[in-house]
Amino acid sequence: MKRITLLACVLLTLAVTTVQAQTESNEAIVRDFISAWQRLNPSELAGYFSEDGVYHNMPSAAVVGRDNIEQFIAGFISQWESTDWEVINLLANGDRVMVERLDKTVVAGSPVNLPCFGYFELSDGKIKLWRDYFDLATYTTALTAALAN
Repeated sequence: MKRITLLACVLLTLAVTTVQAQTESNEAIVRDFISAWQRLNPSELAGYFSEDGVYHNMPSAAVVGRDNIEQFIAGFISQWESTDWEVINLLANGDRVMVERLDKTVVAGSPVNLPCFGYFELSDGKIKLWRDYFDLATYTTALTAALAN
């Protein structure tokens, strides 16, 4: 009985350690992804996704597949001069990472700041799903004002 208890404790410790390592790795991947936005390189950003990854800006339709994600990102960042995403809160557990952030973007010399919440699911070191929640009117109003200047 002592051996079974000892074996159970060892297996439980290994499982917890594995989940903790996976959590830390996935958190680092998402932090790197967020930081990569500063370079405004659609190919680099799409490279964080699995081949069949999904990027869903919740006010819009989901974009499926790495190549489509790259084209989608290229389209909406084409007028951006710079962007810096401030992480306010980040929670990670296993293959799930949630990030509250403030996206600070410059378009036509004007700030376009957007509070966002991103939900990520990762698999094998790649983003399998990213759902991004934000108020579309906040973004379009700020973008329209920036482009009018």
